[in-house]
Order: sequence, then structure tokens, then C-alpha cells
Amino acid sequence: MKYRRLGKTELNVSVIGLGTWQFGGEWGQQFDQHEVDAILDKGQELGINLIDTAECYGDHLSESFIGNYISRRKREDWIIATKFGHHFHERFTRTDVFDAKEVIKQLDASLKALNTEYIDLYQFHSGPDAAFDNDDLWSTLDKQIAAGKIRHLGTSIGSNDNLHQTESSTKVNSQVIQVVFNRLDRTPENRVFPSCERQDLGVLARVPLASGYLSGKYKPGAHFDNTDVRHRHDPESTRLKLQEVEKIKRDEVPEGVNMAQWALAWCLRHPAVSAVIPGCKNPAQVESNASAAELVAER
Repeated sequence: MKYRRLGKTELNVSVIGLGTWQFGGEWGQQFDQHEVDAILDKGQELGINLIDTAECYGDHLSESFIGNYISRRKREDWIIATKFGHHFHERFTRTDVFDAKEVIKQLDASLKALNTEYIDLYQFHSGPDAAFDNDDLWSTLDKQIAAGKIRHLGTSIGSNDNLHQTESSTKVNSQVIQVVFNRLDRTPENRVFPSCERQDLGVLARVPLASGYLSGKYKPGAHFDNTDVRHRHDPESTRLKLQEVEKIKRDEVPEGVNMAQWALAWCLRHPAVSAVIPGCKNPAQVESNASAAELVAER
């Protein structure tokens, strides 16, 4: 495994992290604690130290699986990132909750679910600019840092071209940007990444495998169950993406190289990117993801 400094947080994160939206049951599989334990144990065995989750991956369900695991391990071995701003109602259904007082309730619920006294990175989760531009929210969160409940703040931008929230990061004490970035969607290279580099913000690249399309496992016409969030994607858009994946695999991926590993390493080549946070459904996928670090040059 390789490690990089996460911007001015000075956290030393593994370049491959563990994305855990799937633990909330919206990626075509319901998890139990034993399965989660096996995934996280494999991650630790391979040198992964970064877990990314959110309060709305299930109703704190993903956090609860992680918290149960952490309660039986060493908390200091892990850098835990979670998010705030949404209330989960049922599969694929949420409402926004960005009011400062309600966010503190979310924070306390996340701390309880994660079975921890502090969160390493607490992220504003894909909210609108009007919610972001609330000084009361950020001053309230700064007080939680002073109280020891949060170590660092970050912003998971909903649009991967949201320059307003990126440019305002230093002003609100947000030290990390999480953004969609992958070989099929390079939008952040234009404006967001240059802003991150100017401000010394850490960057977490989410959806680095383009919702699994860059894994190389799916062909045009692939069908997804109605418990899988991908069934909500526009079918024609999905078909075109999978056609593009076939072209990339043919023209860009070196012969004998696993496409998923290549796609993760491709993201990590960009100098702004600190880590990628792919999802994984079993220990074998964790191992495959982690091996992408072998294709990443040292900095």
C-alpha cells in the first residue's frame, strides 16, 4: 500500500480507501456484520486505513456496521470519514437536513453508530449552495472541533464542477473535497482540481470505477436489479458508457492489466488526488482494489 498526505489535514491516508455506501443496502446486496468484518479485516491486512461512509447509507446502517467492527479493533488504526445533510427514509429516498441544530443531532447519532468519540473527517454531503453558505452551520461545526468530536471538516460536492463550494473551502475551514472523478468523467480537472491545489485541499475521488462500469465486468445491455441504485440510471446513457468502456479497454488498458486496477491507478495519477474510495462487496474485491496501489508511482 502507498500513502499520501490528505491536504492540510496532515492525515496520512492509504491511496486506496474503502467506500461503504453498499453496506446500506442500495447496491443489490444486503450485508450482515460477518460480511462487513471480513471486508474491513481484509482492508486492514492490505494496509488500507481510510473508511468513507455517511449517515444516509441506510439510516446510519453503514456507520453501525463499521462501529460494531471498530468496537472490537483499535480505533487509532482507522481514519473514518462520514457525512451529514440527509435523512434516510427508505431505499433511494432522502430529505435534506442542513440546519445547524439538526446537523449536531446527526453528528451525535453518527458518533453513537460509529462507536467512537471522534470523527476524523466530517463532510458536508452534496448540498446546495444556499445550505453551504450558512455561516451558522460552519461556526457550529467549528465548535464541535473544539469539543473534540470532529478532527477535520470536508465537503463532498454534489456537482463535480461546483467551483463555488470548492473555492469557499478555506473560508469555512473545509480542508478536503470529495468529488466524482474517473476515466469516464474528468470534469474536475478543469476547475475544481486547480482550486484544490491552490488551497492545499485533500481530494477524495469517489465513484472511481464509474459505478462499477469501469470494472470491465459489464457489457452494453447489462441489467441491474431494482435493489441496485444503477437501475435508476438512464438506460441509453448506461449503454453508451459501457460502449466507451469497451473502447478504453481496447485502446488504453495495457494487455494483461486488470481494468479495475488500471482505472483506480488512472485516477491516482492526477497530482491533486489524495485517495480513491471505491466500493467493494467482498474481500476479493478489496484485494483487487488494493493491488492498484502497485501501479501508482511514488510521490
